[in-house]
Amino acid sequence: MNEDVFNTSLRGFLKKVGITSQREIEKAVRDAVASGRIKGNENLPARVVLTVGGVSLSHEITGEIELG
Repeated sequence: MNEDVFNTSLRGFLKKVGITSQREIEKAVRDAVASGRIKGNENLPARVVLTVGGVSLSHEITGEIELG
């Protein structure tokens, strides 16, 4: 395994995940506030499940997103 290639590829994937996830969460929260489904001052439970094929990885990350 080429560590440099692996590291660069992994960082690129994680950057894509982070940017895309933030964009989608921001859009969903703004839409929910605009439609009145939420007030905009809640703490929202969040969960991400990371899976990687070929190595049998499945990892769950949970947390909260505070709106203020």
